[in-house]
Amino acid sequence: MYLLDKNSDNTELCLGIARDGAIARGINDIIVASTTGKTGLIAVRMLQGSGINLIIVTHNVGFKEEGAYELSNEKRLEIIGFGAKILTGTMVLRGLGAAIRDKGGYTQEQIVADALRIFGQGAKVCCEITAMAADSGLIGTKEVIAVAGTGHGADCVCVIKPASSNKFFEMRVIEILAKPR
Repeated sequence: MYLLDKNSDNTELCLGIARDGAIARGINDIIVASTTGKTGLIAVRMLQGSGINLIIVTHNVGFKEEGAYELSNEKRLEIIGFGAKILTGTMVLRGLGAAIRDKGGYTQEQIVADALRIFGQGAKVCCEITAMAADSGLIGTKEVIAVAGTGHGADCVCVIKPASSNKFFEMRVIEILAKPR
């Protein structure tokens, strides 16, 4: 599905596409990017009782402000209460590379991130959160569905064959189920 706008109004539609796509394909894992927990809460409510392994991926602590966590403890507890897992870790295509970029340099991570953005910010994040989930052991090697967005909410849904970050280029985007046009 091609979406006409990149905004949070697409979130429920994209999560529905992810849920239906997982069920139709026999996929057991859905990975969802959620900074503040708003998208994560929509996802856990929508997938409640589905038996799908739901992983909510947040920004790393200190992403915007040193020591600050963008996901409130209240939303964290609610998401976990629904049975989802929360992954907070260093973003594969940001991490140390952002520190180097901020000093005026350019890194291999930035080149890969910029190349993936050719398909849209959401597609880049879908690949990134899939590698993070693989690195953390929260998913196996079978196909997953990843959901991410541009700014706020979700606007991209991808079926991905995962790989850990150290084997990033072995990852395969099998299908793009939704993205902004």
